[in-house]
Amino acid sequence: MRAPAPAYVANDGVIEAASAALGGRLLHSLDAVGEVALHVDRASLVDTMVALRDTPGLEYQQLMEIAGVDYPDRGVDRFEVVYCLLSLTRNHRIRVHVQTDDEKPVPSVTGIWPVAGWLEREVYDMYGVLFSGNADLRRILTDYGFRGHPQRKDFPLSGYVELRYSEEAKRVVYEPVQLAQDFRTFDFMSPWEGAEYVLPGDEKAKLPEEKGAPTPLKADEIVKADANVSAKAAPSDPKTTESTAQSGAGKPGPSAGEKPADPDVVPSPKGQNQ
Repeated sequence: MRAPAPAYVANDGVIEAASAALGGRLLHSLDAVGEVALHVDRASLVDTMVALRDTPGLEYQQLMEIAGVDYPDRGVDRFEVVYCLLSLTRNHRIRVHVQTDDEKPVPSVTGIWPVAGWLEREVYDMYGVLFSGNADLRRILTDYGFRGHPQRKDFPLSGYVELRYSEEAKRVVYEPVQLAQDFRTFDFMSPWEGAEYVLPGDEKAKLPEEKGAPTPLKADEIVKADANVSAKAAPSDPKTTESTAQSGAGKPGPSAGEKPADPDVVPSPKGQNQ
């Protein structure tokens, strides 16, 4: 049975064909985990993309995505801009990488693929990478007045400013971030292992019901817990009634005492039929 998704063409000969078409513009290449990555010179990016699109045997006609990557420990050119290309005629994909920083702009490829306009704006918004030749390089995902670039590794998790609607000013206002409550302490233990802390009231559940009953407590913990629990009262003797005086009735029998003068019920003589 054939797979429902189409299989891609193998990577055989792709790097060789790209090296012949790009020449010195190709800095290095990599074929790993079934994908081909081409690291090219930033200044000649536009010419590189045209060559990858128009060269027979390559023919990567479509730009699928532009992504950013941040390597803050790299020092020089900490950012990489990654272009994902698709060849419709050959059913094959490659990645093109260029390196830059937050000052040196990357040439825009909107002249080749107009869809790159919004994709470059996204990389600029998230990473702060500039693109020369983009006629509308504005933020696209964050709000107006947003400070910083959220996808950078050194961007604070709480951000710089927060916005809210002010009833007093009748508009949206920006203020420095204020955390309304302290950070909670979370445990990342497996729920099957159980947490080390004990919630208030749960300490009673660990005590064994009887001596020798199973319990997760250790021996010394059981001794300490037993010291805090009051000793059970000794069972008292069962209550019995030996005489009517103990019951509070004060009569030796149910028929004892004075009879009413005119009783409502008259007992019949013994042996007489009713």
